[in-house]
Amino acid sequence: MADEIVLMGDPRVAAIPVDDCGDDLVDTRDLEGLASTPDQNPQNPDYAFLRRSVAERLLRAQESLPAGLQVLIAEGYRPPEQQEFYFNRRKQRLMDANPALSEEAAYLEASGFVSPPTIAPHVSGAAIDLTLIDEQGRALDMGTPIDATPEASDGACYFAAENITAEARRNRETLAAALSTAGLVNYPTEWWHWSYGDRYWALMTDRPHALFGPTRLADG
Repeated sequence: MADEIVLMGDPRVAAIPVDDCGDDLVDTRDLEGLASTPDQNPQNPDYAFLRRSVAERLLRAQESLPAGLQVLIAEGYRPPEQQEFYFNRRKQRLMDANPALSEEAAYLEASGFVSPPTIAPHVSGAAIDLTLIDEQGRALDMGTPIDATPEASDGACYFAAENITAEARRNRETLAAALSTAGLVNYPTEWWHWSYGDRYWALMTDRPHALFGPTRLADG
């Protein structure tokens, strides 16, 4: 499975059981060492929240970065209804662009960029969309902006895309080294999306179950 890109809509992801460990959602803006910005998702006021153990691993990743670099969180937790809106919109756009696409095929293809609501790592508080900034707060060149679609970026949003500069490749590898060491996994179609404890993480790391399922901020 190492060389295979497994999409979120793959039945193997949904088949992973969830045994929620009960970690609460914490506001990463209260944690020293992490930076965040609401600019990427101004419609989501809860963007800075993550499950506690995910936030702790993110702090660990921050500590392992080269001097002068910092993780910038664009979005963590996402309310279920917002995720459902994004997914349905993506699926409908794909079907409008290709009327021959079946409902099942559109579901799987849509999951390459937006996770189905019932298994979405963001809805579980287990995923982070992030990038790197320098000491002046300037974003590093990562090849594409966060949330660049495969169509608009000619596939450069994929972590392993070859149509990016050498500098962008080095920056992606720097980010990946820190996050992987801290136990997070990347969703290969989005260089910026990393998670820990969700169903996708469990499948990619051969765990028997996920640690986190869908939650609401009021429960945290």
